[in-house]
Amino acid sequence: MVTAVQKSAPSTPKLSFREQMHIAREDAIVSAVNRLLAEKGFEAMTVDEVAAEVGIAKASLYKHFPSKEDLAAAAMVRVMDRARAFLDSLQARDGQTTAIDQLRAVARWTMEVQLAGEMPSLPSENSTLRAALTTNKAYVDGLMDVSDRLGAWITAAQANGSLNPALPPIAVLYTLYARACDPVLGFLKGAGLYTDDEIIEMVLSTCFDGLRTRS
Repeated sequence: MVTAVQKSAPSTPKLSFREQMHIAREDAIVSAVNRLLAEKGFEAMTVDEVAAEVGIAKASLYKHFPSKEDLAAAAMVRVMDRARAFLDSLQARDGQTTAIDQLRAVARWTMEVQLAGEMPSLPSENSTLRAALTTNKAYVDGLMDVSDRLGAWITAAQANGSLNPALPPIAVLYTLYARACDPVLGFLKGAGLYTDDEIIEMVLSTCFDGLRTRS
């Protein structure tokens, strides 16, 4: 009787202490950038503020990220990676939820991240960050992946009548993206009259159901 010889998977090389510290510092830097971008945006954020928040010298920060644009791009890539992971979790439930429910879940997630102060503000049209992002492969690949997956759900929702089929899918896609930087969330939160969940439900209603009274 011939028995198969099981081959063990190649082990991942163990990182040295120095490499672990390097990764931990970069993680702290990106987290600080993410918070500052969410709070004040790219134009107002300074490298000095990032270094101060992390507790390192600016010269040390530049060893990890050579420019302000590189700092912000790393934060944007991290958020894109989080979005892709969330979409993965939704796709794992395919067949259990409808396309429109998946789109609502995506919009809810983006608003939860924004209200938690973890969503970087999008750069303005003439920002040097926007130019840097267009050449950042990790960001562009992530954006294309997210757009393709959302596009499939939009098409499915329009096909079954749960979304207006007269709307161009790209208009629906951009409307969903806009929820990640919707100022209405901040206005309602600043009023102090509603919980985060109540704010999200109100904005979801205006986004998916509109403002018109339904019979």
